[in-house]
Amino acid sequence: MSNALSAIERFSRYPLGESQSVCCPVRDVLDRIGDKWSMLMIMALAMRPHRFGELHRAVHDISKRMLTQTLRDLERDGLITRHVFPTKPPGVEYRLAPLGQSLLEPMAGLIDWADRCYGDIHAARARFDSTHGDASRQASSTRLAGKISTGAHARR
Repeated sequence: MSNALSAIERFSRYPLGESQSVCCPVRDVLDRIGDKWSMLMIMALAMRPHRFGELHRAVHDISKRMLTQTLRDLERDGLITRHVFPTKPPGVEYRLAPLGQSLLEPMAGLIDWADRCYGDIHAARARFDSTHGDASRQASSTRLAGKISTGAHARR
């Protein structure tokens, strides 16, 4: 059995229901590293340590609030470390922790796959969009708007 099939077989032993995500280490970890910003932070820190402002410039479309939260979450999970220097004002630098470094090899496989397959994915999207037309995009937008309004209503 290939490594991929072996991993999928192990994953299939965990319950897939959303309420069971706490019991599933795979979902728990993927929730962290699979978000919009974490992988970008890990890739930036793989090259060298960065200060907050450098990370913000490297990923210019992230808000400062989201950058702060992402860095805290990655630090909490042991993937990065935060170093404070006794300067005026205090200097803070973020570095990849050994656990974060262990993530680089699997990330490299995903990056290689994405680089190789992006053309195929882009072509598949174009084929889908041309056969399903605006109705598909409209339905997707409607579902997204419903999720957003439901989420906002639930927070009230």
